[in-house]
Amino acid sequence: MRWRKLGRIFTAEGQRPWMHSHTSMPFAESLANGRIRIWFTPRDRQNQSHLAWLETHTDNPAAILDLAETPTLAPGADGAFDDTGAMGSWLVDHDNDRRHYYIGWTQSGVAPFHLSIGVALNRDGGTAFARIDGNPVHDRNPHDPVLVSTPCVLVADGQWVMYYLSATRWRSGNTFPDYNIRRATSPDGFDWKADAIPCIDFAGPSECAIARPCVVRDGDLWRMWYCHRGDDYPYRIGYAESGDSRAWTRRDDQAGLTVSDDGWDSDMTAYPFVFDHAGNRYMLYAGNGYGRAGMGLAVLDQD
Repeated sequence: MRWRKLGRIFTAEGQRPWMHSHTSMPFAESLANGRIRIWFTPRDRQNQSHLAWLETHTDNPAAILDLAETPTLAPGADGAFDDTGAMGSWLVDHDNDRRHYYIGWTQSGVAPFHLSIGVALNRDGGTAFARIDGNPVHDRNPHDPVLVSTPCVLVADGQWVMYYLSATRWRSGNTFPDYNIRRATSPDGFDWKADAIPCIDFAGPSECAIARPCVVRDGDLWRMWYCHRGDDYPYRIGYAESGDSRAWTRRDDQAGLTVSDDGWDSDMTAYPFVFDHAGNRYMLYAGNGYGRAGMGLAVLDQD
């Protein structure tokens, strides 16, 4: 496959008091009149994450049509699992609920941070979401001993399925953890049981991080895009396929999008989100500095 880059579409640089930097973890939904709403996570001057959105059109994605005045989710109450940041990840429309699965950041103990997965609800179709009860829906457990993050949540064949980042250990000095991709299932999207083994594991001893799974089902074929990095290279976008959503084969050479020769995405391509809109397939992704340099859009060329 081959993705054609449409360019950088947005950079957070103080458009709102809580939008000081970064456009991490972008994901999109289709709206009426050909618009798309892109959800993303900027940081304030204290480096705390907030959930934001903008609206644009794929014909001219850099022309922003609307931008959130207030954050959809801000850091939670003191002592909560998201008291130092709320980072968006995935949106699910199910029955009368719109569910935002998001990442809660907190800082306590010896480790520099802890991450877990929460959900916020909306029932009027708008952009305002409310936390359920202040508790995460998925946190560390015997299969995820360190932390969990970047959920992708699907409802398939009557079952809720989550693909997510699972940290395996903290590096020496607790600077950052190693993490791969794991799968969990749920009867209702709230009570999750993790699989015993990872579904996307490290390709070699130098690879240390695999994050932000984005799964698309095309008939009997399941496709996953993600980002991976090693001790000697920043995030790059990877790709895998599965026939049953459980056993995956990595085909990173078929990801179809990599860094540019220069500019805002010349060092890093991270946090891919693939979606279909108006007859085309698109990929959102973050650029250099984990999205500090902005986010961009690419379209899948039809061979």
